[in-house]
Amino acid sequence: MTTVALANARVLTDEGFRDDVAVLVENGRIAGLVPPEHADADQGLDLDGGFLLPGFIDVQVNGGGGVLFNNDPTPEGIAAIGRAHIRFGTTAFLPTLISDEAEVMERAVRAARQAIAIGVPGVLGIHLEGPYLAPARKGTHDAGKFRVPDEAEVAMATALDNGITLVTLAPERVPLDTIRSLVRRGAIVCAGHTNGSYEEIRAGLDAGVRGFTHLYNAMSPLQGREPGAVGAALEDRDSWCGIIVDGVHVHPASLRAALAAKPRGKLFLVTDAMPMVGADSPSFQLYGQTITAVDGVVRNAEGALAGSALDMATAVRNCVHLLGLPLAEAARMASTYPAQFLGVDDRMGRIAPGLRADLVLLDDALTVRRTWIGGVPVVA
Repeated sequence: MTTVALANARVLTDEGFRDDVAVLVENGRIAGLVPPEHADADQGLDLDGGFLLPGFIDVQVNGGGGVLFNNDPTPEGIAAIGRAHIRFGTTAFLPTLISDEAEVMERAVRAARQAIAIGVPGVLGIHLEGPYLAPARKGTHDAGKFRVPDEAEVAMATALDNGITLVTLAPERVPLDTIRSLVRRGAIVCAGHTNGSYEEIRAGLDAGVRGFTHLYNAMSPLQGREPGAVGAALEDRDSWCGIIVDGVHVHPASLRAALAAKPRGKLFLVTDAMPMVGADSPSFQLYGQTITAVDGVVRNAEGALAGSALDMATAVRNCVHLLGLPLAEAARMASTYPAQFLGVDDRMGRIAPGLRADLVLLDDALTVRRTWIGGVPVVA
């Protein structure tokens, strides 16, 4: 068993950044944080004064490396997506299936199970974004695939037995008993692509909805006499909200308002990434349409936003530069808080003894220099 000491870094601990500790990594886990002079290790690694952060956790990854999960719902497709995002500091993720037919969903669930079983780096489970959504807030989803699940489909959608299942749905389109059934079967349920009233969203929360998918986007807005889904999300103290911080999906002022409204730790970063992340081509196929990123903005033929070309390292930088957040808080929004949302904070999301050594090293420009998954260095 080899012990590696990661030294000469500004380490994000539970108390904030510290430059007076080395991180000991042993057998894939963090063995301790110790003064550098007391780092008894088989191997030392000088990190040149960079920022050592917990690895990023992204719960909404539609694609990457030229692969869209809908088009390649296989373990190999998941692995290719993961490889594309690793270089941007993402060490754990949920491959995300956009609304599709039941047979594609079944293949995707089976692929996630297989990917976890064979140890594809970083995959935690699956995110089924739809097809139980509202046509009025469809975004780039194909409303022709929208439906209400029966018990057989609920069982299929929650069949992943070795990982996390996240389901995004419109609470006003799905019976409350079905939401309760999804939760009983172990799924995390989020509201998204919803045109629900405040009262309908509130009923969904009471039935077990835990969070909101890409807050503000594809949901009924907050207005003075109609709080809508956004109002319900901002008011609720217990739910989590994923946010896309790319300067396009949501105005920085709206994001700062959400930060002020929600308890600390209840907002976390997502990318909603599409295949162009980590790929040379700016285009891909979805539902037979060509989707293209122009100046970093991804839209379909009708002009609707169609996911993003965002990676997690850029999202963290944007939190610092667009929102004025301290790097420590931006990093927690990319690691600690999504881990808490997913219920995996007992094994990842912080740099602390006993947790998995999922780590990312940034330089002063907040660019990724190194990434580790389970203590194993990967190419950045």
